[in-house]
Amino acid sequence: MGFIQAFKGSLSGTFADQWKDFFVPMPGVPGTAGIFPAVKQGTNNGRGENTKGSSNIITNGSKFVVPDGLALITVQDGAITGLVTEPGGFIYSSDDPNSKSFLAGDGIIESTIKQSWERFKFGGMPGSNQAAYYVNLKEIPNNRFGTQSEIYWDDAYLNTQVGAITRGTYTLRIVDPILFVKGFVPASYLQSGKVFDFADMDNDAAAQLFNEVVGSLSAGFSNYTNDPSKGNRITKIQGDQIGFAKSLSQAVEDGYQWKTDRGLEIVKVAIQAIEYDEDTKQLLSDVKKADALSGNRGNSFFQQSAARGIQSAGENGGGAGMAFMGMGVNAAGNVMGSVAQNESYSNPNLSFNQPQQQPQPQQVQQPEPQPSASTQEDPYEKIKKLKQLLDEGIISQEEFDSAKQKLLGV
Repeated sequence: MGFIQAFKGSLSGTFADQWKDFFVPMPGVPGTAGIFPAVKQGTNNGRGENTKGSSNIITNGSKFVVPDGLALITVQDGAITGLVTEPGGFIYSSDDPNSKSFLAGDGIIESTIKQSWERFKFGGMPGSNQAAYYVNLKEIPNNRFGTQSEIYWDDAYLNTQVGAITRGTYTLRIVDPILFVKGFVPASYLQSGKVFDFADMDNDAAAQLFNEVVGSLSAGFSNYTNDPSKGNRITKIQGDQIGFAKSLSQAVEDGYQWKTDRGLEIVKVAIQAIEYDEDTKQLLSDVKKADALSGNRGNSFFQQSAARGIQSAGENGGGAGMAFMGMGVNAAGNVMGSVAQNESYSNPNLSFNQPQQQPQPQQVQQPEPQPSASTQEDPYEKIKKLKQLLDEGIISQEEFDSAKQKLLGV
């Protein structure tokens, strides 16, 4: 009981002539659809006009075409009876011993879903009437997310908590169609044959995914910015769709078990906008300034700042006697010369590159000698004071005579 492979690949002209009616995916299904019913299609000899059937109920001998990127799954009373993930043409047979309920190619999906098949396969003999569906295995785009208020996370590079409002889109993939059907798709879609569309606003299951992604954004940002291999920079997130998708997918898996319970995973994330809160903006501004002041660029920035400071000092009348930043006039002049030389290398159009007149050494005016007190005082008055010292016994006669002779120039 199961499927027999009739051919591989697309339906050829020969088989189109032999297969008068067969099941194909429902036409017009959007790329955001996850699961949708199979429909019967008739083909005439000219293979120019097709008619569509409306029922996805199969019977013994029903034929199927499984296009690349889709999986065929059969269901009875909510239980999975068969699965085909290999592209090609297949015939359902309930009595052929060579038929297989589980038929997958040699790709990665076989190892992914083999355990799920053993866990959820139909336990008894399925009836002749079963429903057939196709599951989308391609990358499903345009799944939106967004926050109305700031989300916060600890950032290793900034060494503090940061916050932002963000919105964007992500793509997801159904990596295990069995888990997807059994663990996520509501029974109402399988019973009514409706299309399960992730972009449908009335799809409560898809809306739940939106809420879970938004609830995982904070952890996703934290995973990314605290991963040393990413450089711990939040500014890289918008340009790294796959890298951030892995961080967000891990956060979703940790919180909601998308892959292990539902067979879903996030593939890429496109952040359309991210608005940081005021504190984070200030931190990022400080980081930009610190980056600008690092290495050779920082030396150049400092020299330009020093040059502007010296120029301002001169314009404000600081004069040659002013000390600049702990330097004397000569040292400040050396800084200016160094700045001019560096700037001429980096920008030949600057005036620093033009020939400059060498400053003339300043003539320091020496103070005029002041007349001493001894030359200004009357020598006769000095002699009187000395005689008084002699009379009081403070100096000797010899000392008096010697000083007297010097004062009189004898």
